[in-house]
Amino acid sequence: MSIRRRTLLGLGVAAATGAGMSLLGSSAAAGTLSPRMASPRQAPTAQFAIGVRQFYWSRGNRQLTTKIFYPASGTAGGNPVPNAPIASGVFPIAEWSHGMGCNSDCYSSQTHDLAAAGFICPAPSFSDNTNIGSVYNGNWSKDVSEVLTRTLALNNTAGDPFAGHIDTRVGVGVSGHSMGGMTTHGLLTAWPDNRIVAAVPVACVDMGNPAGLHANVLFIHGDHDPTCDYNSARAAYAELPSPKAFLTHVGADHGQYLTPDYRYYAQTKNTFLDWFRWSLYGDTAARDRLRSDATSNGTSWQATLT
Repeated sequence: MSIRRRTLLGLGVAAATGAGMSLLGSSAAAGTLSPRMASPRQAPTAQFAIGVRQFYWSRGNRQLTTKIFYPASGTAGGNPVPNAPIASGVFPIAEWSHGMGCNSDCYSSQTHDLAAAGFICPAPSFSDNTNIGSVYNGNWSKDVSEVLTRTLALNNTAGDPFAGHIDTRVGVGVSGHSMGGMTTHGLLTAWPDNRIVAAVPVACVDMGNPAGLHANVLFIHGDHDPTCDYNSARAAYAELPSPKAFLTHVGADHGQYLTPDYRYYAQTKNTFLDWFRWSLYGDTAARDRLRSDATSNGTSWQATLT
């Protein structure tokens, strides 16, 4: 099955293992906004309790059931608490897209880690979660853009618990695994969304030519992935301008490095979170930790951060 320039093999088994400018509109074509950089500040250092809210949005006839995981008041640790009061503060958005046959609950390690670290994480459940064609035709990427618009709008919705708590000035982050990783890369290429300033496509394939977005992009991939071609992701990485990085899990398959019991999961988690801390909080200490975050006997790291 091909797209534009690349061929994807085996995805049928891809089960889940600028300041002053409004970001509320739907996705913008590349080149229409100036680059946005987070004002340097330290990202939260303490862990938050986790809350979760569920929304039943849509885009045309496409249902977009979305859980939003977020920093909550209370004691850190434990499961997300439905409709818990949001913690004090203003938090950036870092979205997560699931893989084939899955939903917003399949990747709790990633969505919960983001919320506990101080990010608002919308996680849509794509209604056609086994349809690879909906990734290739851009529906999933367009769905994510709609979810971002709806989430950002909550900041200005009178009476909403998130009102005044969402950082709508810095831009947004997106991430995902497998078909979700392809969706993420699609938002940087064929279906660009200029609100995106940070992206982490995990186990993706190349979805097309870069659209010229000003985004920090981190790829994470296993070099023995039987489902999404590692070399295709490497080609996608080579085509993007800096800042960019590539974390390779040596000998790893399609997604084992996303599970906490994997030997080198800490390298995934710490690099993933510090990428967003740097990109969305402007935390330069997080940027400076990235190499040590990523380094182990089971990983390799390549980066151009300037």
